[in-house]
Amino acid sequence: MSSEQAEGLRGLKILVIDDSKTIRRTAETLLTKEGCEVYTAVDGFDSLSKIADHQPDLIFVDIMMPRLDGYQTCQLIKNNKAFRDTPVIMLSSKDGLFDRARGRIVGSERYLTKPFTKDELIGAISEQIAS
Repeated sequence: MSSEQAEGLRGLKILVIDDSKTIRRTAETLLTKEGCEVYTAVDGFDSLSKIADHQPDLIFVDIMMPRLDGYQTCQLIKNNKAFRDTPVIMLSSKDGLFDRARGRIVGSERYLTKPFTKDELIGAISEQIAS
């Protein structure tokens, strides 16, 4: 990763929504080292107040979560005028065409398969903030 890429991430507010503590902690550690402000939520319901409070620049959302899954969460974000333009990147342990297509339908910009590497995570963010 170039220093230019890393510089572009400094100060970005990122929300990571995942019911896996390991995934939340991994993403938070990697992104904090890049200078991002990272917020985490354990599920879709938990994320709604955090989105309103912190107004993140980008949101990672796991697909498989209890109560409100990633598709429903993404749809709620994209249906809100204030957050419609906030990039949403879906996270899933499944790498299926159907999951990717369904993610696109509800408005997600990108799809990352878990476990992701640091470069994949940073690359996905850089791609969204550059566009």
